[in-house]
Amino acid sequence: MPASPIESRMARLEGAYEQVSQRLMNIDPRFDGVDRKIDLRFDALDKKIDQFRDALDSKFDQRFNSVDQRFNALEAKSDQRFMWMAGIVVTAWVTTIASIYFHH
Repeated sequence: MPASPIESRMARLEGAYEQVSQRLMNIDPRFDGVDRKIDLRFDALDKKIDQFRDALDSKFDQRFNSVDQRFNALEAKSDQRFMWMAGIVVTAWVTTIASIYFHH
């Protein structure tokens, strides 16, 4: 007895679905390989970014230390000059008071 047209069509569709299923199964390992390659590249990129960030942090630290040293030197110099000015003002004030007191 010959197969009905529907059965033959169903058999052909089932065969086609089986082929699609096999192709999809073959694609999964390929995507795993691509994922591994991408992960390796991103790991290498992360390492390079970390190295760059460390180098940049080091340069900023050097610059900030240099600026801090300059500000500390400037602060010490201004403190010294303030003390000299205060000494001169107090000396002038004491001299003025003494001259007024001993003049009369």
